[in-house]
Amino acid sequence: MKTCARLLDVLAPLGPYWPDFLTPKQSEDGLDSGLDALMSTPRGRLRGELERLALHRRLPGWINNIAVGDVPTLTGMGTAMRAYHEVAIAPYHSLIQAAVAADRAQRGRDLLERGAEGLLTGMSTIMRWKPPVLEVSYDIDSELHLRGRGITFVPSYFCQRTPVTLGDHELPPVLIYPIEERFRWAQATSGGRGVEALLGGTRSAVLLTLATSATTTEVARALQISPASASRHTTVLREAGLIVTCRDGAAVVHTITPLGAALLNGRLPVAS
Repeated sequence: MKTCARLLDVLAPLGPYWPDFLTPKQSEDGLDSGLDALMSTPRGRLRGELERLALHRRLPGWINNIAVGDVPTLTGMGTAMRAYHEVAIAPYHSLIQAAVAADRAQRGRDLLERGAEGLLTGMSTIMRWKPPVLEVSYDIDSELHLRGRGITFVPSYFCQRTPVTLGDHELPPVLIYPIEERFRWAQATSGGRGVEALLGGTRSAVLLTLATSATTTEVARALQISPASASRHTTVLREAGLIVTCRDGAAVVHTITPLGAALLNGRLPVAS
């Protein structure tokens, strides 16, 4: 475990830069897909991004093995990252997923109810919208020009203080932002009360995941449960009136209802 932590401390420091190959887009499909993409990073990109990292901190000699794409070293890096995930991330996956889903649901409501201006205004504590420029505070001065490409906002449980983006501005634009503190520990401090006590841990996590629409497969992938289990949970939630299910082309999409949202937010009406 110490070896894993030491490796990640070198490759992914607190800031101001870490290699983009550590956060491949394929990781949205799960740990295995992300690690496969990382292991397949072209040598030229490995070398270029590690040279950029070396501008910000002194690197140990073994980094050269990664830079040249040495297969045993890359395999060891993947093994170390998987081991770290199993010890430090996996045991808290439900907590992390629930917190991120709650923040994403809040942003979704802001966007639906007040448009893009309302969404960005709601994030004023971590960024400043001065049309047509979005400003964030960071350790290095940099400008990211979208050139009509749009930008994807990604809520992060581990991002701290200020949003960050990819170092290579030619990659698809992404802004990773820290979720609100009120969501970060809400599930951990509930003491088993509320939605989890009522629905159970997994089913409450499914409901939180559906705070933004998702298919059964997406729910299963997000919570690392089987599609059959995800289907059973969505069936129960639908029968309880907490979600609705509609077909969108070939996909079957689940969406939370106002009743489900009220349950998540603790705003259920009390009978007189």
